[in-house]
Amino acid sequence: MNTFLEKEARFLDQPLGLGPRGFLLLATICLLGVYFFPLWNLTMFAPQYQEGLRMDIYSYKLEGGNKGQDIKEINVLNHYIGMKDIEVSDFTEFKWIPFVVGIIGLLFLRAAVFGKMAHLLDVLVLYVYFGLFSLWSFGFKMYSYGHNLAPTASVKIDPFMPPMFGYKKLANFEVYSYPKFGSYALAAAAVLLLLACWLGWKDWRKAGARAA
Repeated sequence: MNTFLEKEARFLDQPLGLGPRGFLLLATICLLGVYFFPLWNLTMFAPQYQEGLRMDIYSYKLEGGNKGQDIKEINVLNHYIGMKDIEVSDFTEFKWIPFVVGIIGLLFLRAAVFGKMAHLLDVLVLYVYFGLFSLWSFGFKMYSYGHNLAPTASVKIDPFMPPMFGYKKLANFEVYSYPKFGSYALAAAAVLLLLACWLGWKDWRKAGARAA
């Protein structure tokens, strides 16, 4: 057990080489995509909406197609089935996601500057948790919209779960939901963190082989 703990301590104390530090810097740049590009897009088609109703979800705002008119039209349709209006004020994620991403970016830079494997693994675990929690929060929001329907609605439908990924048929609407460039940038940052960990582990193995 002592040998294992000593080996683990040496691994965590291993300084990061230029490769892992470079990947951390690239991951930090990827995080900027959250501030400039949408994270998700929902598009709805129906016979009366041949061109579709579109809504882009950013980390801090909603943006409807047709100069914002699509969100108003979606809310009109939601009213008929008793669904709550889609409003920016209901998305608490808009208040914390940009802030949390900024903090994570600073931690990436800290790990790149002070560079040890312990710092790298810390930010990797934190980033994975942030990603999973964000997906859960998005899914819960979608679930809540589809299941909390007003009983006084003029059109009665069963509670439903709007799609998070891919396609789903809802009444006479075909709904498509896909990640956009902002989410791909976040995924790229995760890949870069894993590459940094892999390179750090390889450097540690090489250092151990030289010491032996």
